[in-house]
Amino acid sequence: MIRRRHALLPVLLATTLAACGSASGAATPGGLELTELRYQGSVGAVSFPELAEELGYLAPIKLKWIGNTISGPQDIQAAATGQTDFGGAFDGAIVKLAAAKAPIKAVVGYYGSDKDSYVGYYVAGGSPIKGPRDLIGKKIGVNTLGAHLEAVVKEYLKRGGLTPQEIAKVELVVVPPVNTEQALRQGQIDVAALSGILRDKALERGGIRPLFKDIDLFGPFTAGSVVLTERFIQRNPNTTRKFVAAFAKAVEWTQTHSREEVVAEYKKIIAARGRNEDAGGVAFWKSSGVANKGGVIDAKEFQTWIDWLQREGEIKPGQVKAADLYTNQYNPFASGSAS
Repeated sequence: MIRRRHALLPVLLATTLAACGSASGAATPGGLELTELRYQGSVGAVSFPELAEELGYLAPIKLKWIGNTISGPQDIQAAATGQTDFGGAFDGAIVKLAAAKAPIKAVVGYYGSDKDSYVGYYVAGGSPIKGPRDLIGKKIGVNTLGAHLEAVVKEYLKRGGLTPQEIAKVELVVVPPVNTEQALRQGQIDVAALSGILRDKALERGGIRPLFKDIDLFGPFTAGSVVLTERFIQRNPNTTRKFVAAFAKAVEWTQTHSREEVVAEYKKIIAARGRNEDAGGVAFWKSSGVANKGGVIDAKEFQTWIDWLQREGEIKPGQVKAADLYTNQYNPFASGSAS
């Protein structure tokens, strides 16, 4: 998915760059250049900006929901081309988009993997698949290409001793997350990448077993960041600072409050926004997976994927530098305090 878009991205960016970030006018009485930010959400889930708005951290900024997405690469491309004001994706996808000259900057981490929140790769209980080499010629269901799930699969295969030619014979199939378990049970795919409630419910039903997890390969790590365009930051510095600080405080709120409090807040938000969706999934929430307090970004969170993409031949050595991809300038927790 992201590879095909990259071929068109330079043209797309050239024709839409003027729209990157809403035009800022005179500052509001609160000193903010913008008081409404457009974004994409997720069905049955609550994002940190939504939580920040509910907790009052974002005021007077309001969020404008323009639809949902299941793809991180699509979400940050929407931000890069001005369809939204911010977007979030796997850090490796951010590296690839930056390599395509998209003028984006990561400003805060928003999801990751730990012992409670991780991506697992599962096979049917009677499957003969036991290890990496057994995946040659098999199909693995993922939510999107060019992102977290694909990167983890390829690292697993590489560490398992497969050659690039053998890895190319492992087919990644894009399946909507809500349909992935069913596709596995019906034999449409051989391996299903599952996380969160979808993983827990599938395991509850039984008949599947884990093959490997992302934390088996990388340990606990923040996996994705939220990006703004450089143009947006330059034109809206006060709004940027307010947005990132509110976002970071929402991350920290989930890190310091009980699971029961987080779940209750998420259920309340979903009920109030009236999108005709099932809030049952948030009852399975366990953690954000974000490694650092308030989503402060660590350079290694990008360097890991820069090195990996270079080894894969998807970017050239020196094409992208970690320090150019992110900033903690607007995150109040980067200095060890938050007001």
